[in-house]
Amino acid sequence: MSETISVDKSAHITTLWLEKPTMPPKMFEELGSAFSEIALDHDVRAVVVRSRTKHFTYGLDLTAAFQELGAAFSGGTAKPRMELFSTIRRLQGYLDAVADCPVPVIAAVHGWCVGGGVDLISACDIRYATQDAKFSVRETRIAIVADLGSLQRLPPIIGQGHTRELAFTAKDIDAARAREIGLVNDVARDQKELAELALSTARQIAENAPLTVRGVKQVLDFGRDRRVADGLEYVAAWNSAFLASEDLGEAMGAFLEKRPPAFKGK
Repeated sequence: MSETISVDKSAHITTLWLEKPTMPPKMFEELGSAFSEIALDHDVRAVVVRSRTKHFTYGLDLTAAFQELGAAFSGGTAKPRMELFSTIRRLQGYLDAVADCPVPVIAAVHGWCVGGGVDLISACDIRYATQDAKFSVRETRIAIVADLGSLQRLPPIIGQGHTRELAFTAKDIDAARAREIGLVNDVARDQKELAELALSTARQIAENAPLTVRGVKQVLDFGRDRRVADGLEYVAAWNSAFLASEDLGEAMGAFLEKRPPAFKGK
């Protein structure tokens, strides 16, 4: 168990638990490390990602992020912008470890799944949710281009139109809408039924020939990885060049003061 996640394993199935309601930068690092270890365990046949908190996740912990990474978000000279580029690429790599897991990964979502949470579940193979779940690609509300994978991984899952609607508006959608557009595979009544659904699917996967399942995933991923990698590098370059803005400062001020931001496009 780490500070932000814990891992259980039983009968070829690994369950990775989120232990915090938000995602500080350290959580991404620990996610990456956990999935790197899972990838080396040839006894694992499926992974289920769950959360022990009231909601799946509220997304990036903005306070922690600006405490740890704030210097990279400011300054117009080449050095801080290069540092920001490196930081974004490093964080992207941690979620790449989820997407690149050699066995199927199932996300079981209850309650809110916001921002970085959508980055995480879009890196998974299968997504289930409770009927009270809500989803939001919320970065535009805080003057940030989503840069950890949602914009690259969502289009093959839900299509360009739905991805653009979610990303441009930063709107919230419920589980019924998420299922309608293909973001989630199925919806459960409550967390108990959600756990049963996710684990039942994991067990069905684990009962199949393990090398064949890994081969199916590799074949399905063929061709996807290059497109995603190109998109991740492009958005990292974009944000390292344009993230520092008056609107970003306004977004952070509004967040701390608990008021709506007034963006001016500067």
